[in-house]
Amino acid sequence: MQILAIADTVVPALYGDFDAERFRGVDLVLGCGDLPPEYLAFLANTLEVPLYYVRGNHDLRYESSPPAGCLDLHNKLVQFNDLNILGLEGSRWYNNGPQQYTEKEMAAMIRKLRLKLWRKGRPDIIITHAPPRGVHDEEDLCHRGFKAYLGLIKKYQPRYFIHGHIHRDFTDDSERNTKVHNTSVINAYGYHVIEI
Repeated sequence: MQILAIADTVVPALYGDFDAERFRGVDLVLGCGDLPPEYLAFLANTLEVPLYYVRGNHDLRYESSPPAGCLDLHNKLVQFNDLNILGLEGSRWYNNGPQQYTEKEMAAMIRKLRLKLWRKGRPDIIITHAPPRGVHDEEDLCHRGFKAYLGLIKKYQPRYFIHGHIHRDFTDDSERNTKVHNTSVINAYGYHVIEI
């Protein structure tokens, strides 16, 4: 199975200069925030695969024009084939804007998911906008990761934790992937194809 993870920037190879052959094997698209809704709708329609997303701190138009044919995964656990996929939107609070949460608010949100995770099973993949604290994050308030995500990773040991929010150009794919316990934490900035 191939999963296309996207975040933070519209990539010409996926939009204006789209080459269907290059992405023919993609089975699922996961959006990790800060992307125009029409970009997500275009990918879901063109690739003809499910697209699940979480909103980032700059996703202001989603209330009035959500991406057609896509599923907002925030606070949801869904099954795709044999994979349980969990989503959590937003970034750390820094200016009282939308999809911004304090550490305490995010921890409470995760606690409320416990029953759902107990009933449906642990997540195989978690998608978020912000990274876990100390993994790919930065020190300014806006770009700090959530400590609560580290607890989520430790408790449930998902195969993948995929995030956006941290803008980096990667010279190779190993730079965007960090192991935390048994979980591959992947920065999806731009796009990244994951083979499962």
